[in-house]
Amino acid sequence: MSEFALLLTHDVDRPYKTYQGLYYGLKEQSLYHLKTFLLQQNPYWQFEEIIELERERGVRSSFYFLNEPSLLRTGSVSDWLEAKNWIEHFGRYDITDEQLVDVIRDLEDSGWEVGMHGSFRSSDDYRKLKAEKTALEEVLGHEIVGGRQHHLKLGSRTWQYHRDLGLRYDASLGSSRTYGFENGYQPIRPFDDSFTVFPLTLMEMALPDPSENYDEAWAICEELLIEAKENDAVMTVLWHPRYFNEVEFPGYRRLYCELIEWALANGAWVGPVGDYYQQFLSNDTPESAVISASSSWTQHSNGSM
Repeated sequence: MSEFALLLTHDVDRPYKTYQGLYYGLKEQSLYHLKTFLLQQNPYWQFEEIIELERERGVRSSFYFLNEPSLLRTGSVSDWLEAKNWIEHFGRYDITDEQLVDVIRDLEDSGWEVGMHGSFRSSDDYRKLKAEKTALEEVLGHEIVGGRQHHLKLGSRTWQYHRDLGLRYDASLGSSRTYGFENGYQPIRPFDDSFTVFPLTLMEMALPDPSENYDEAWAICEELLIEAKENDAVMTVLWHPRYFNEVEFPGYRRLYCELIEWALANGAWVGPVGDYYQQFLSNDTPESAVISASSSWTQHSNGSM
């Protein structure tokens, strides 16, 4: 089993920038945002850029694709009154659209992992999770290994549902507001069987804004990497694709690249969660590989996106 690992993940929430450009343009009086809306530009579509920068460094990652129903179909009146819900709504996508199908299959064919990003209301809904898993698998043509819930939302039976549906792992346990090894240095097996939970160590939005203080943001990343190395830890990071857009999110792409380069230079195994699971954990016993439920572990959620 690898002693120190850096697992790379991307939650594909909003690959399209549509009416968000109009909203941000008017709110912030920004010509840039208005231009992206009026010219129908799409700076959130970053798949090719991510693949290229990872390929240049000899690594791959996990992409978790969302199948979120329309806010108009599932939202309550209170949901409709919140601007942030409309921002998400206008960035939603259909995984069966030709453009998305091509991306998903290209990622898979090139060795990147494709997993499920369970929709916000699916964490307590077995049938919804099953439908979303089935839809993604129909695009891929085979079963998926795991994924992460949207907004890191976990219910009391989410992991049970994941296991019953045949998923081998979940990567939802964590927070968008804090970072660190709050849930331990190793993956967790909540049922003392092969189903594995990979805690999230760092989401990019929990960092200080690197455009304002890059050194402080990198110092936090480096401290986490040093702690991971010193404790033979499995460190999982989440960078949303839109954060690779250097115009709107300057500094985040550089941070991501430095994370990878530091880990590689210090002997870490770097790659997708599913690959790590298949290579090191799929045939392991719970006692030898990970923290088991005998450590008084109980399922809970530490944060949301």
